[in-house]
Amino acid sequence: MTAPQTDSVAGIQQSTDTDLVAQESTDTDLVVESGSGPGTRSGARAVSRAGAYVETHAETHAEMQAESDAEKARHHEIKTELTRFMMSYKFATDEMMTKINILKEEFASIHDYSPIEHVSSRIKSPAGILNKALRKGCPLDLEDIRRQIQDIAGIRVTCSFISDTYRVLDMLTSQEDVTVLEVKDYVAAPKSNGYKSLHLIVAIPVFMSDRVEPVTVEIQIRTVAMDFWASLEHKIFYKYRGVVPANLVAELKEAADVANRLDIQMERLHNQVVALEPTVRAGDDLLSIAGLTPFALPTSLLEAIDRGRTSDATD
Repeated sequence: MTAPQTDSVAGIQQSTDTDLVAQESTDTDLVVESGSGPGTRSGARAVSRAGAYVETHAETHAEMQAESDAEKARHHEIKTELTRFMMSYKFATDEMMTKINILKEEFASIHDYSPIEHVSSRIKSPAGILNKALRKGCPLDLEDIRRQIQDIAGIRVTCSFISDTYRVLDMLTSQEDVTVLEVKDYVAAPKSNGYKSLHLIVAIPVFMSDRVEPVTVEIQIRTVAMDFWASLEHKIFYKYRGVVPANLVAELKEAADVANRLDIQMERLHNQVVALEPTVRAGDDLLSIAGLTPFALPTSLLEAIDRGRTSDATD
């Protein structure tokens, strides 16, 4: 009577042990059970699988780190290229500003008058360049942007009179290292809304440490009256998000006509005043250069230079 019971208990115990081994085999993928040391079959499997997991995890981490380092290197390279790109426009602007200021000082020193009243400059931000590239459908490549967007660097020259705008235009475009790409004369042919200005796009060489870049600069040349009108029109345009009421459009056009009549009248008055000025003025015995203390001009020096000129003319 007892033998069958013993067999049954043994069978149950054997079945339970088998289940435990199977369960242990599953659970020891990552955890080694108590009592299953490396010398046991289940313990060996657990150690092997844990080692494989650690090795795989280490390889994955190394790959991720390598990708991260490569991405950082790419970003650094792109940032360097973008920095050079933006700096080239800054240098081009600086060079053109120097040219304009030289002309301004030269006229002020020799003619006691300068056709240039004021000069300002600006460079588009990277965000502004991106927005314009997207509007134009320009590929987001620096060389394509350089070719297709020509107003990244901008300079505005404000003159006293209409004739001065053309005088400045001629002086800038006659310089050998300035390549004229485009001229738009909105003074002679104003826009329909009354806008007037000379628009000039030039390219000048910028000498970097390892290259020479031809960089474009947009130059706007206008009178004080034209500039005042354009500034007001710009504010109104953005205030109404480009949809300006018809009555304001009409008033702006009328204001442009008034500004033009003022330009013509002021220049006529200026010419009348200049015609009344004496040929010889007080202070002509001084050499005046903007920013420097006036130099006395010895009569002997003037006479020596005059004799030299006369001698050269007769040779």
